[in-house]
Amino acid sequence: MALPAASYLQFTSDLNICRILNGMWQVSGGHGRIDPKAAIQTMFKYVDAGFTTWDLADHYGPAEDLIGEFRRQLIATRGQEAVSQIQAFTKWVPRPGKMTKKIVEDNINISLRRMDVESLDLMQFHWWEYRDKNYLDALKYMAELQTEGKIKHLALTNFDTEHLQIIVEAGIKIVSNQVQFSLVDRRPEVNMIQFCQQHDIKLFTYGTVCGGLLSEKYLGKPEPRGFDLATVSLKKYKNMVDAWGGWQLFQELLSTLKSIADKHGVSIANVALRYILDKPAVGGVIVGARLGISEHLEDNAKVFDFSLDAEDVNQIDAVSQNSRDLYQLIGDCGDEYRR
Repeated sequence: MALPAASYLQFTSDLNICRILNGMWQVSGGHGRIDPKAAIQTMFKYVDAGFTTWDLADHYGPAEDLIGEFRRQLIATRGQEAVSQIQAFTKWVPRPGKMTKKIVEDNINISLRRMDVESLDLMQFHWWEYRDKNYLDALKYMAELQTEGKIKHLALTNFDTEHLQIIVEAGIKIVSNQVQFSLVDRRPEVNMIQFCQQHDIKLFTYGTVCGGLLSEKYLGKPEPRGFDLATVSLKKYKNMVDAWGGWQLFQELLSTLKSIADKHGVSIANVALRYILDKPAVGGVIVGARLGISEHLEDNAKVFDFSLDAEDVNQIDAVSQNSRDLYQLIGDCGDEYRR
């Protein structure tokens, strides 16, 4: 199974990425026990299917170690050329406080060692507390490490538009920001997309299938309660659905998506992903990979086999217009993490 050319994006001059990124939050616990051997076998399946780009973080359990081991096995079995075809985007999520070059470099070195690379493809930086301005120092030191070759590209995760602007105006080159963006959470459309378009910054979006809620499995079903929500993703995105408009409106969205999916011979999740992929500034969508537990490779590949027409988009937007304004309720992208 090979993906069509349209499923890839020349993200930077040196990184050609798959527009569906394999999200590794699912290996951090709370999504079922991961067997490392089975996980690595499955990673070969992803790459062979054309899904070459991984999204991970320093705090996603063994995610960085799995990438390191996968790279070693890929080189051992297929050679150096094979490993140059994959990209692994990690994150650094420090506790706020004073930042020195040593603190920054020590943490970057941990990721380099765990992932078994000489240079990080993309370092996505998260900061918990905007009132603590040390994030600018951290980014300046990371920019120095970029000049020294330890980091190829600098990015952010869950920064709002105001602080993204502060960082850009400080002269730090940011290539992407990772934010929640789905048919339920459309906050990036308010300010973020426009700013990113003006500054050639891509968005990588998570929560785009709402942890699996945007699927046939929940169509026409009674509202799931505590025990029915078996993963931390489902719990997280069910809360988003509640804030957005509740289960009844969500059912209306699912049935609209189902009719569009049937028209194109695809799944509800395919339509949900395609809609966000078509938004300006969106570089890719992150789909959680529960390695060795459940795979959706063939279904995900169908995202690149069809296009949504104006009628499809209008039908989806008509449902969205009945929802609450999450931007007013929560604030800009990432504000839910900083209350």
